[in-house]
Amino acid sequence: MLIFNHSSFLTFTLMGIPGLESQHLWLSLPFSFMFLAILIGNGAIIFLVATEPTLHTPMYLLLFLLMVADLISTLALLPKLLCLFWFNDQAIASSACFTQMFFIHGASVVRSALLVAMAFDRFVAVCQPLRYNTILTHSFVGWLGLVALVKGVILVLPMPLLLQRLTFCHMVIPHTYCDHMSVVKMACDHTRPNRIYGLFVILFVVGLDLLLIAFSYGLILQTVVRLNSRDATFKALNTCSAHFFVIMVTYMPAIFSSLAHRVGLNISPQAHIFLANLYLLLPSMFNPIIYGIKMKEIQGKVAKCLRREPAEGVGLYNKPANK
Repeated sequence: MLIFNHSSFLTFTLMGIPGLESQHLWLSLPFSFMFLAILIGNGAIIFLVATEPTLHTPMYLLLFLLMVADLISTLALLPKLLCLFWFNDQAIASSACFTQMFFIHGASVVRSALLVAMAFDRFVAVCQPLRYNTILTHSFVGWLGLVALVKGVILVLPMPLLLQRLTFCHMVIPHTYCDHMSVVKMACDHTRPNRIYGLFVILFVVGLDLLLIAFSYGLILQTVVRLNSRDATFKALNTCSAHFFVIMVTYMPAIFSSLAHRVGLNISPQAHIFLANLYLLLPSMFNPIIYGIKMKEIQGKVAKCLRREPAEGVGLYNKPANK
């Protein structure tokens, strides 16, 4: 058995999707489409929020940060994946592998933290509407973004650092990217600390963040059921619908993929690898679509850019002016 030391000078080999190597060129088509859709969708919202002063509100500033995190995750994953599928470029230096791992998993943690911040934004908008502008100031939103970033760095940075102390018996990773657990399985050392820490991050991020989101929505529902007006109830629920859909798209595939990886659900390796890619890419692809459909300010600004409508869109919280 070969043993590889000095992990910072090693080169891993990404297999892609084992058993489907001959189909990699065809498989690159849907991934290329997703890459293009993510770049256009996220880039458009980032541009709109950055250039339109009317969108410099807490909700849209948090959405801006979410789109940036989605882009970082996508850029860390897809260029190397497409090079693998198009040119059979399987080699990846260990330093590049650990860097890719840090940005992919770190962006996922930041995304989850931002979803918690957006749940708090919805809570204040529905339960404390008169205090919305005094609570969610620009500086407070900036602090929320900074906390999300620090959380991602602090929680994910130990993953590649712990991997650097290991020796490796295998250098061929049966995956399309440097997923933490896939790299851990290549080691011939005692990997229990790595596995425990990886599980801790998942439970801490997904468990705690989902708990906070559920708590926020519990308070929102408690407020909504007390509303006497049917229109007010519909309006309150409508303000949360886009965020709720994004939560479903983000967490459900991630939880299933993690369980399949650790518990050993009876699914094929190919299906698991597809799922591991989709849980990273689907939120990045669908988030701009969901928010673009649900938020009329974005629709108005897009229409303005396309010269199809007047400059002003209808606000999410404001009804059209009576004529």
